[in-house]
Amino acid sequence: MVDSTETPHPREPHGTGLASRLNWLRAGVLGANDGIVSTAGLVVGVAAATTGADEIFTAGIAGLTAGAISMAVGEYVSVSTQRDSERAVLAQERRELREDPDYELAELAGIYRAKGLSAETARKVAEELTAHDAFTAHAEAELGLDPRALTNPWQAALSSAVAFTLGALLPLIAILTPPVTARIPVTFVAVLVALALTGSISARLGGSRRSRAVVRVVVGGALAMCVTYGIGQLAGVAGI
Repeated sequence: MVDSTETPHPREPHGTGLASRLNWLRAGVLGANDGIVSTAGLVVGVAAATTGADEIFTAGIAGLTAGAISMAVGEYVSVSTQRDSERAVLAQERRELREDPDYELAELAGIYRAKGLSAETARKVAEELTAHDAFTAHAEAELGLDPRALTNPWQAALSSAVAFTLGALLPLIAILTPPVTARIPVTFVAVLVALALTGSISARLGGSRRSRAVVRVVVGGALAMCVTYGIGQLAGVAGI
C-alpha cells in the first residue's frame, strides 16, 4: 500500500511553485478579461459614432497599447509592494531566530499546540522542523509564507500585459472583420463568449462557483458595451 503521508494525492496542489504559478495565472486571466471589456467598450463606442475603419482601428490600437502598459505597471507596483512586505517580515523572523532561538522554538511549539497537538508532540515536531530548516519552518507556521516561492512582480506584470493584449485583440478583430452592418452584433457575441470563457477559467482557478463567475463577467461586459454604444450614438448624432 502507498503511504498517504509521503505521497500527495495527485489532485491536491502541492509544491513550492504553486503560489507563483497561481499568481501569474490570476494576473493573466484578469488581464485578458480587462483587455476584452475595455477594448470592446472603446471600439463599440467609436463604431456607434462612425463607420470609418481607420478611426475604429486607431482608437482600438491606442486603447490596447495604453491598457497593456497600464496593466503591467499596476501589476508590477502591486506585486512589488507585496514582495517587499514579505521580505521585511521574513528578515525580521530571521533576526529573531538568530537573537533568541529558544523563544522561537517555544513559539513554534505553541503554534502546533494550538492546532491540537499535545504539548509533548508539539515540542517534538517543533524541534525536528527546527533541526531540518528553522527559518522555513517558522516562516510557514508563523507567517504563512514559503521563502522559496515569493511573488514575482516581473512575472505578474508580463503575464498581465500579454494577456491584456491578447484579450484586446479579440474585439478589435471582431469589429473590423465583418461588414459595417454586422460589426457591432458580431463584436457583442464574440466578446460575451470570450468573457464567459475567462469567467469560467477564473472560477476554476479560485475554486468558486463557475456559473456565478460567468454571469458576473458577462453581465458586466454587456453593460459596458451598451453604455459606450449609447454614448457613441449620441456623439455621432451630435457630430462631435
